Amino acid sequence: MAMTLRTDPELDDALTTLARVEGVSKQEAARRAILERHASLTRSERIDAVAEEMLDKWGDVLDRLGKA
Repeated sequence: MAMTLRTDPELDDALTTLARVEGVSKQEAARRAILERHASLTRSERIDAVAEEMLDKWGDVLDRLGKA
């Protein structure tokens, strides 16, 4: 699927630097950055879900420990 990415000078400089450092095209550098950010968000969502589950399960115990 084709897509046009409009950049400003700051973004173009950053993308050029990433591509050069990683030895890939600008397109690949942008692709990697997007996928990395997506993975990070997905990880955060999973951590939040597990934390909520553990608080539901152990919240009362943690409250009692905090008051001890």
